[in-house]
Amino acid sequence: MNTVLVVDDEKGIRNILVEILQNEGLKVIEAENGLAAIKQFESQPIDLIFCDIKMPGMDGVEVLKKLQEINQEVPIVMLTGHGTIETAVECIKSGAYDFLSKPVELNRLLVTLRNALDKKYLEKETR
Repeated sequence: MNTVLVVDDEKGIRNILVEILQNEGLKVIEAENGLAAIKQFESQPIDLIFCDIKMPGMDGVEVLKKLQEINQEVPIVMLTGHGTIETAVECIKSGAYDFLSKPVELNRLLVTLRNALDKKYLEKETR
């Protein structure tokens, strides 16, 4: 079973994502901020991360860069309700797998989820 980490300071958004991902048969772990996300990431195997950008304290771009330092093999999908092209480009350059705007369209979320997990396992098999 794949494990997904959902990082968002808004509990309502986390709840929606958790429900969607659990309905897809995934184990879901939640983090309400960047520091909690890093602790979760360091303490257990995670296959995919959905991370909000606008959060108090450590923002999503900082979280992305820190998680990439720890392990570049885990795909990270950035989420934001206030996205700009500049932010999207910065996230992709920093190693994000994809960038989705909130509210996230269900089909786009599921396609991104499947593609990210497929890519991760194809890269693992190739190695």
